[in-house]
Amino acid sequence: MKFNELKFDDSVLEGIDAMGFETMTPVQEQAMPFIMEGQDMIACAQTGTGKTAAFMLPVLNALHNSRTGHKVKALVLVPTRELAIQIDQQIQGFAYFLNVSSLAIYGGNDSMNWDVQRKAITSGVDVVVATPGRLIQHLNLKYVDLTGVEHFILDEADRMLDMGFYDDIVKIHKYMPQKKQTLMFSATMPKKIRDLAKTILHDPKEVSIAISKPAEKIMQVAYMLYPNQKIPLVRHLLSDKEMTSVIIFSSTKTAVKEMAMDLKRKKMNAEAIHSDLDQKEREAILREFKNRKVQILVATDILARGIDIENIDLVMNYDVPSDPEDYVHRIGRTARAEKDGLAITFITEHDQDKFARIEQLIEREIYKAPVPPELGETPEYNPGRRGGGGNRNYRKKFNKSGNKGKKHFHKKDNKNTHPNARHGDRKQQGKHHKPDHGKKD
Repeated sequence: MKFNELKFDDSVLEGIDAMGFETMTPVQEQAMPFIMEGQDMIACAQTGTGKTAAFMLPVLNALHNSRTGHKVKALVLVPTRELAIQIDQQIQGFAYFLNVSSLAIYGGNDSMNWDVQRKAITSGVDVVVATPGRLIQHLNLKYVDLTGVEHFILDEADRMLDMGFYDDIVKIHKYMPQKKQTLMFSATMPKKIRDLAKTILHDPKEVSIAISKPAEKIMQVAYMLYPNQKIPLVRHLLSDKEMTSVIIFSSTKTAVKEMAMDLKRKKMNAEAIHSDLDQKEREAILREFKNRKVQILVATDILARGIDIENIDLVMNYDVPSDPEDYVHRIGRTARAEKDGLAITFITEHDQDKFARIEQLIEREIYKAPVPPELGETPEYNPGRRGGGGNRNYRKKFNKSGNKGKKHFHKKDNKNTHPNARHGDRKQQGKHHKPDHGKKD
């Protein structure tokens, strides 16, 4: 379905064309007609499916046609500052030909950034994209007026609840009028999301798009190894000079810092990004990585969701994530916009049951490649043997689709060209930049 088949204003279509969008993704095709009719909606769609455009284009179209006064007309809540910045940038691209302004509100220790946000809010802005904690801080000072909100969007709702923002969301919701359109987007639909939906949505439509399955074009490989073999294997795998853009995920910021330092000592072009860095430092590192001035980005899960960086060659899970959904989001950083991608995961003896749950979730056994002989002996992959919730029927379930006969993994062996890869959120590549409304440092 083409965007011009919906009743978008010509100025909105100009922005869509300038952003390089042509054909709708499934979530856009299913969600946008409901949103344009003004209905509440709950949508299950993971990162990389085009959901930002799905909720913002109808909202921008409505604001363009009915702007009055200087109150905030649309509020988007997101879990992280990186996602707030990314959505705000996309809004600026979509709204380039519209008389609609936007502002990203997020935390940090920069007092100048706080003053910029305060001045922009008080002078009037149409769309606010905010993290809950920082918005609450502004609301407590009594100069934020949300009584004119007509569209309330929660993006990555499950992630916000995991991060403990439930009470903040409920509190923010009380500042807005009862009569408004509310849209909730979440990668998963656990009971706590359903409970929140019942509290703030009115007779919502439901949309579900291929949840919890990685793109087919991601070649997934795992290595069974001991903890002390991880760093040597990282060095071995990253000796491939053809990989120009790599993200390594670790579960702790201590491991992230140590790994980045080790790679630097080995003369590798690596940087670490984690919560101890201030906002300017994180933005600078991300900018260098996007511009290919940094080859390897070592990160905590702060980057797992909501960050759209194109042409990632490799995603490496230094640790197996505890939540199988986080695995899907981590490796979803690669193979975006129908490109091929590679995901590698390190499994220790204590990680086996967690990894088995991941394989059950994605309904696929992931090939266990042999560790290079020079790194020594490795443990056997046998989930369930050590206890901890492993599925005893796991091997029986997957033994018919195993990878017998594969001797070793090489990146060049990736021949997968399955046509059903996910469409990523495409971004404007420098075509247009709307004048600054005081949103950035």
